[in-house]
Amino acid sequence: MTLGSGGSSVVVPRNFRLLEELERGEKGIGDGTVSYGMDDGDDIYMRSWTGTIIGPHNSVHEGRIYQLKLFCDKDYPEKPPTVRFHSRVNMTCVNHETGVVEAKKFGILANWQREYTMEDILIQLKKEMAAPQNRKLVQPPEGTFF
Repeated sequence: MTLGSGGSSVVVPRNFRLLEELERGEKGIGDGTVSYGMDDGDDIYMRSWTGTIIGPHNSVHEGRIYQLKLFCDKDYPEKPPTVRFHSRVNMTCVNHETGVVEAKKFGILANWQREYTMEDILIQLKKEMAAPQNRKLVQPPEGTFF
């Protein structure tokens, strides 16, 4: 996020940006089918986050709850966080052995822009679950983890 008018802009510092995201994540997002928050409230660098996605309707994911880990390194938001499913999931953009969302196979990570947020990533992953290439894929048993 940049602030300012005319030719000048101010880059919002990393921790301010993450505090904004934390506040938004704690309030609940949209229809409540995606959420996120910090793993460790004592982590002053705000690196480790947990996300949750409730699977979209009319897909094999419907009614399932998926847990993810997001890691915002010191160069976030200039560079995207690493995103890894904790819950086992079968999707074309997720490594089947590690649960890592592969940036080159997932548009928002492949084409990362500073304005994007963890919320945007979770919403896009939910949309990806409902996309034709993922909507009907056979899924691992519910409650299994990477």
